Amino acid sequence: MANPKDPIDSLFSFSDFPEDIQLCILSFLSPPEIANFACTSRRFTSLCRNDTKLWFSMCQRRWGSKTQISKWGGGNITYKFLFKTLTEWENLIGFWRQCGRNRNDLSGESPRLIIFEWGPSFVSGSRVCPSKNGTYHVTKAPFLWMGISPDGQVVNFLDLEGQTEIPSRGFDSFLEFVCSDQNLVPVNVNFMGEDHFIVEENSTFWHGSKSKDGFELRRSSSSKNLIEDTEEVNVVGAESGSPGSLPDSWVSEMYTHFANRTSPGGDRSWRRQRKKEKERQGRRRWEPAHFLKVDDYLPTSDKPLQGLWKGISRNMNLEFYLVKYDEIGGIICQRIGDLASYSPAVFWTSEPMLMQSPFSPEEEHIYDGRVHIQPLAAEDDSHCKPAVTGIEMVSHILHMNSSCNIIVPALVGYADLHNNGEGRIWRYTNGTFGFGFLNDHFVIDLKHVIQDGCLLDSVNFL
Repeated sequence: MANPKDPIDSLFSFSDFPEDIQLCILSFLSPPEIANFACTSRRFTSLCRNDTKLWFSMCQRRWGSKTQISKWGGGNITYKFLFKTLTEWENLIGFWRQCGRNRNDLSGESPRLIIFEWGPSFVSGSRVCPSKNGTYHVTKAPFLWMGISPDGQVVNFLDLEGQTEIPSRGFDSFLEFVCSDQNLVPVNVNFMGEDHFIVEENSTFWHGSKSKDGFELRRSSSSKNLIEDTEEVNVVGAESGSPGSLPDSWVSEMYTHFANRTSPGGDRSWRRQRKKEKERQGRRRWEPAHFLKVDDYLPTSDKPLQGLWKGISRNMNLEFYLVKYDEIGGIICQRIGDLASYSPAVFWTSEPMLMQSPFSPEEEHIYDGRVHIQPLAAEDDSHCKPAVTGIEMVSHILHMNSSCNIIVPALVGYADLHNNGEGRIWRYTNGTFGFGFLNDHFVIDLKHVIQDGCLLDSVNFL
């Protein structure tokens, strides 16, 4: 601990550090801590108000290795606004799955699984779907584009058919042909906590216009997000609203709605407004869809079966599986494609009994007498070689009993659970596993969906 009476210690203070060192240290602080620090002196207040120095350093340290900070918003937005936006969007990176059913499912536009990734000046969400040719291949196609326009507005576009190419010159150039692309639908992305968001069509987006110089969005109260030579960036205090918040026009519409209901002749006006609303809903191209975050999509040393997996079922269709551990050590596996609130479990056991090699002759007989479902060799070159599936590849065996007596009452009545009953989970030495039930003679081998940050066996849709 420094001694204030020591002349050597008293010679150094934070003010004595070079400015680049100060900015590096301050970049580790949170915005509330920056606001508190700015109150300590006038000099530090000036430093904290410098958008191109402090807030750029904060953005660069946190996301500089993942995206190109200076290209967001065409370089016309403040880094403080960018920091606020990316802080909220950062949680999107990873896998999400849709929950519930709506009209989008009938048209095939709703994806089972989405993966969000960083782009040079945007965040992109891609559909990840299993192949339909009996192989381990997965298709990846664009689904959602999220970025910031040059005039400082958060803009999101839904790609209904997954055919839009990745912007090569930045998100601002991507906006130039948005008007002419009929497959792109403007949407609002509303966050419901950290693990849930809703995608809703933004029917008011096209109130904008196409200017002579290019694409121009409908102006709202977002001028504080732009860099101006005569404006000083304020540190203390937060802006009103947030990325993905309701547009100002909606507030006006709400006010008009309640004013009509309480004014003379308001009933007729209200009926006309309801009629227009129904007509607008009839032209809607996207129904609101809910998405939940897929936590723990990778296995760990203490939870080796956890995560996202893919396997070929008995009908030779590739399926996505999500395996989770509960608080008491039980294991549950569900298909990603099951969108119902209470979808049946593929297997579930509350007290898995673990066995290690060497195994008993009975267990070896149970495993050796089964058929491993393999992909179609003619369609899958990467997995066409016969896999080594002997008992020597098995490191652990887990007993499972998917009995309806140990599951939630809402799942009772599903035929899958009644039919499956007792089974086994075979862990392999390569880190994967397979499962099967005693009432059949098959093993469904599961493989990783993602490994080392890369989507395995991925085939781009474009």
